[in-house]
Amino acid sequence: MEKQYAVCCGIDVHKKLLVACLRTKETTTVRSYGTSTQDLLDLADWLTSNHCEAVAMESTASYWKPVYNILESHGLNPMVVNAQHMRNVPGKKTDVKDAEWISDLLMHGLLKASFIPTKRQRELRELCTYRKSLIADLGAEKNRLQKMLEGGNIKLSGTISDINGMSGKALMDFVLTGEVFDEKAYDRLIKEKKISKRLKATKGDLIRDMHGCLTPLQVKMINILRTHIQELETHIQELTDDIDDQLNKEEKEACELIKEIPGISDTSAQTIISIIGTDMNQFPTDGQLCSWAGLCPGNHESAGKRKTGRTNKGNKVLRTTLVVCAHSAVKKKDSYFGEMYKRISKRRTNKKAIVAVAHAMLKTIWHLLKKGEKYHDLGADYFEKKEREGKITSLKKKLQHLGVTLTPDQLAILDA
Repeated sequence: MEKQYAVCCGIDVHKKLLVACLRTKETTTVRSYGTSTQDLLDLADWLTSNHCEAVAMESTASYWKPVYNILESHGLNPMVVNAQHMRNVPGKKTDVKDAEWISDLLMHGLLKASFIPTKRQRELRELCTYRKSLIADLGAEKNRLQKMLEGGNIKLSGTISDINGMSGKALMDFVLTGEVFDEKAYDRLIKEKKISKRLKATKGDLIRDMHGCLTPLQVKMINILRTHIQELETHIQELTDDIDDQLNKEEKEACELIKEIPGISDTSAQTIISIIGTDMNQFPTDGQLCSWAGLCPGNHESAGKRKTGRTNKGNKVLRTTLVVCAHSAVKKKDSYFGEMYKRISKRRTNKKAIVAVAHAMLKTIWHLLKKGEKYHDLGADYFEKKEREGKITSLKKKLQHLGVTLTPDQLAILDA
């Protein structure tokens, strides 16, 4: 087999240990290094002095990131490879053999590099991912606050839509004082404009649902939760400002472009662009992008029979973001995605239908970014028109097969 590299290196990456195998056409040298910055610099100097052309390593948790950063800064052409693509013969696994196997595959060009964005985009991705995790924590804390109020017989969550809104916060401030919420208290809060007059709940509903019995411990826990919620909201806003500053002009335009798709908000658009970027040349087809995100049906066929079509593993952040967007997109009436969800959910489960919608949304994003076009909804009647055209074509073929020739007027009626 033809060798593509004269000198290359395969690295078996661990948390505290790196085993590097430098392979040339004649020799193979194996060395072990630590994972501190100085150890990684020594590794880079060793590879540079031996004129190494390429370096390959497994995508092991997050341990590959510091190695990749150092090797990238030294121009050593590092690549991160999916561990499933380079499994060794079972029963003979050691760190040295793994490094030798990786270097051998790399030298013969049998490894496919995973998509690793630029350093600036990786930093943007970390900001968006961290904001996503804080938003999840914020939702969990709000749920805990609601449960704590329920434990004290305060039915505030069933009375107003948002207990963390202006009116909800004012009512919680009042109930934590230990005073009784009555008509006088309601009128005073209305006069001071602390609660809105447009609340759906009536005065009687609020007085009845605000009547509870909070213990001192519950009051303390509620204050802790409210403080934590306020801190999380502050941090999320700071991260949002940092993300806005980090986005360049092209990325902001891409965010505005994909926000036209139903279900995609500002936050979701920024997260999606931070992960896939704006250059779709790194994903030759929309199917490859969907496969990378883990939204494609899996291939499992044996003896001519197709078995489970479970989706493959992919980028978790991108996948979960698109699934959340799909839940919002299917709620829009008279839309393509809404009709698609209805049709699939009839013969499949609701969850499979949501994943299918997320798959279609990602394909749409690929085409928008690739062509630079604006989003145009196909409409809820798209599938009916498509089925009608297919049935007409099928009937024409059947009539021709039976020897029936249609006149131009009859063909015009069918096509109308």
